[in-house]
Amino acid sequence: MTRSAASPAFLRSWLVWTAGFLFFPLAGLAGTAVGGRVDGPIAALLGGLVAGLVLGAGQALVSGRRLDPRLWIPATGIGMGGGLLLGASAVGYGTSLGELAVMGALTGVVLGVAQTLALPRQIHLRWAWAAAMPVLWALGWTVTTLGGISVDNQFTIFGAYGAVTFSALSGVLLHYLLPHRGTTDPTSAAAPHVAKA
Repeated sequence: MTRSAASPAFLRSWLVWTAGFLFFPLAGLAGTAVGGRVDGPIAALLGGLVAGLVLGAGQALVSGRRLDPRLWIPATGIGMGGGLLLGASAVGYGTSLGELAVMGALTGVVLGVAQTLALPRQIHLRWAWAAAMPVLWALGWTVTTLGGISVDNQFTIFGAYGAVTFSALSGVLLHYLLPHRGTTDPTSAAAPHVAKA
């Protein structure tokens, strides 16, 4: 572990980001209220879009101003809507462990690209976020399923077990890409990882 990763600033920002797992059930409730069970393309698209907007707002809130909400919220909504549509339809809206892992991975592909485009462009290796999202999203659904959550209800987003896992791991990656420096400018935190010309 690097000195930066062990610093009090990292621990504070990581704990706040990880606590943002609470926005996942809120996002799920909102997505289900609008789209219902994810049992068809319209439900997947609308439910994913709404869930993504709520999740994006929550993530922007707990990011310590590292994520620009004007970009992050719509990117997360669009990415979730398109990703859930792709993932759920690819597995026939099934809810077995394997099907949900595949659905999560495909959702993460679309969501990861959308969110990466919302990150400051000058961040070096910002596409690491896009590469990580399929893995973390699949892991979130896997942990949720193994935790005994009633995934056969065809939720728009994984449950609390998966959300904690996702938030804890993605928080480490976010700190690497955008270290928290107590700044009000979401782009200025990227300076330590700016690619040299």
